[in-house]
Amino acid sequence: MAYFFKSVIICSFVKSNIVEMARRKKDSTLPSFDELIIPTLKALVSLGGSGSIDEINQKVYEIADISDDALSIPHKEDEDGRSEVDYRLAWSRTYLKKFGLIENSARGIWSLVNAHVDPDKYNYIEIVRCVRDQNREDKSTKKDPDNKTISEDDIASEVESSEEWKDKLLQVLYNISPSAFERLSQRILRESGFSQVEVTGKVGDGGIDGKGIVRVSGLLSFHVIFQCKRYKGSVSPSQIRDFRGAMQGRADKGLFITTGTFTREAIKEATRDGAPPIDLIDGESLCDKLKELNLGVETQLIEVINIKKDWYNNL
Repeated sequence: MAYFFKSVIICSFVKSNIVEMARRKKDSTLPSFDELIIPTLKALVSLGGSGSIDEINQKVYEIADISDDALSIPHKEDEDGRSEVDYRLAWSRTYLKKFGLIENSARGIWSLVNAHVDPDKYNYIEIVRCVRDQNREDKSTKKDPDNKTISEDDIASEVESSEEWKDKLLQVLYNISPSAFERLSQRILRESGFSQVEVTGKVGDGGIDGKGIVRVSGLLSFHVIFQCKRYKGSVSPSQIRDFRGAMQGRADKGLFITTGTFTREAIKEATRDGAPPIDLIDGESLCDKLKELNLGVETQLIEVINIKKDWYNNL
């Protein structure tokens, strides 16, 4: 019995050490959210002034030279949804928004407020300090109902509310059956304008799960083969190559849908010169598409009522 308790204590100690080492490794290999502020600004400039979250993040990975190993670190150790890098980038975007350099639309597109902004003229330390000064001012005038400053809690709430629903949705998608995920992919394509969408999903069919036809402006049509992977990890370049091999001579384009992510090399392989193009939809983009199409996702508008004291004082 004494040996059993000793083993439990040792195992618990080893486990806690492993968790602590993983936490330290995460902190040491990843840039902090404030260090990603200027790369985010540069990414938007490079993209022409606007971009989706996925486009911005991919560009930041390149600018900040973030390795695939770092990109594979999850935000929460017990989940494989959003990566820690993407979580920190959400904070970076929010600080830039509070500082007044960028804004976002209802369709999830982020853009520069001033298209001619020069990122090199800004210091991320000053941006963070300015936003946090607003926070301190907010705390000192918290009882004033007309106060318009932004608190740190407001920022945290905005980051969490804008991203947390995706984590929850991805967990739901992980738990549905493979056949249900294939039917969901079929529904997404139909709702997006594809026609003759069929789910084939045969064993030994090279990973092809279905096919369809997409028409452009009623003039051109492309035959598309798709693969949908209910997957928590990162799709590798070899999986992209295997999919491309299966689609040779059978379609004009390929579409790879996953609940996970794509490594940087997989993204390069999908757009390699001289090879049939493959479009990629990762977990975050999939969530955005489901929200856009209102498929199993409901957006609620909350009414906020403000009292205008000055109006009454001027009666």
